[in-house]
Amino acid sequence: MSGHAGFLAGTVDLTAAAVRMATPLLFAGLGEAYSERCGLLNIGLEAVMLTGAFTAFMVATVTGNPYLGVAGGAVGGVVAALLHALVTVTGKADQTVAGLGMNFLASGVTSYGFLKAYGRTTTLPSCPVLPVVALPGLGRIPILGPVFFQQSVLVYLAYAALIGSWICFSRTEYGVRMDAVGENPHAADSVGISVARTQYLAAAANGVLGGIGGACITVATLGFFTENVTSGRGYIALVVVILGRRKAGGIFLAALMLGLADALQFRFQSMGSGIPSQVFIMFPYVATVVVLFLSVGKVRTPAALGLPFNRRAR
Repeated sequence: MSGHAGFLAGTVDLTAAAVRMATPLLFAGLGEAYSERCGLLNIGLEAVMLTGAFTAFMVATVTGNPYLGVAGGAVGGVVAALLHALVTVTGKADQTVAGLGMNFLASGVTSYGFLKAYGRTTTLPSCPVLPVVALPGLGRIPILGPVFFQQSVLVYLAYAALIGSWICFSRTEYGVRMDAVGENPHAADSVGISVARTQYLAAAANGVLGGIGGACITVATLGFFTENVTSGRGYIALVVVILGRRKAGGIFLAALMLGLADALQFRFQSMGSGIPSQVFIMFPYVATVVVLFLSVGKVRTPAALGLPFNRRAR
């Protein structure tokens, strides 16, 4: 293989890996966008992803079916997201504190559940993994085919979620209602929009998408579960939402950029440079902090984001 052909093949492989790494962030970022557009800030996105990853692993292991595992991940994510909504929308609790509490709760519950199921073991139990499926015709397109259309089913589902979210945000009445609630919930309430219903529906969407994002990690990438397997991806997904300005297309580009940073750290580790692996593991997180710093003051947030709605308060 010539140098040029080898470079091209390496670039294609790296970009395809970036798409795989970006998929959990894309799912979780789209889900969080639903919540934030209607004023519901869920810092507990890490909990949603971790719960989804754990339930997907357990269901896939018990049933032997990774597709059922994905469904289980969605259910687990919904439970976590709706619990956060119950505390913040109905209970009027501080959304940031509730989200952080959810992260600690999910970490403890999933670790305990895994310990009770498998005990203390040095051998990680595995689960079935979703196969790579090349889309007929599209998978044979030079360069673009191997990158975008020779992936797992969850990558294609992420494309569908991306398109569906764009339509919902910009072309539906519910998208208008979300924006109205996020900007001025009292005004929305005065014209008959149910703020609580809108936020609960957004929380459910956040749970489904975030839970599937967690399932990506266990049943589409790793094939096993460990304590805190999400490794902070929920927090990175929050950055993806900020960088993407809560718009579907922007979230996709931001997720792809940070997915590339994640793929690069694995590429650098495999080069055998002698540099400690911890340096490369830090790479995606450093990239996240840098791009977040560069975006300070440039992103507008919904006026009511993070503020509990009280009909009696004016």
